[in-house]
Amino acid sequence: MDRRDFLISAGAFVCLPATVHARELKPYKGPLITRVVIHKERRRLYLLSGEKVVKKFRIGLGGNPLGPKRFEGDGKTPEGSYMINRRNPRSAYHLSLGISYPNEQDVAYAEAFGRRPGGDIFIHGRAGENRGKGRDWTAGCIAVKDRHIEKIYMMVRDGTQVDIFP
Repeated sequence: MDRRDFLISAGAFVCLPATVHARELKPYKGPLITRVVIHKERRRLYLLSGEKVVKKFRIGLGGNPLGPKRFEGDGKTPEGSYMINRRNPRSAYHLSLGISYPNEQDVAYAEAFGRRPGGDIFIHGRAGENRGKGRDWTAGCIAVKDRHIEKIYMMVRDGTQVDIFP
């Protein structure tokens, strides 16, 4: 590799953003978020510290929002108790927080029907291009506005309990 090729490739590497968004995420300095509560019918996500609601957000759900997720590809958002188990700053949906679906009960239910429960359920943004797709457009995830996932991403730690209600 000659010097010119090296400089071009090094320059391209240096220009890559650390995350998919241009804005810097603001650190969260409030109370510890101990639980995320999602009410599917209300289309709301609540961030709690103890019993106190610190913040609430409007949400979109899977394209088939009625009932719990049972099988891979059913377009439903899960219901039950889970944990935030990963985060993706390079998400195709701006930013995302992984939910530990499927749990043991979800797996057992799907296996009893000879099916797979699916997976890769996240709380994520819309990544701009998903605006206008309607209220419930995901494959089973919980979607919020991009500016809201930036706040949620900084407020919620890995290991935080997530309870999803009908």
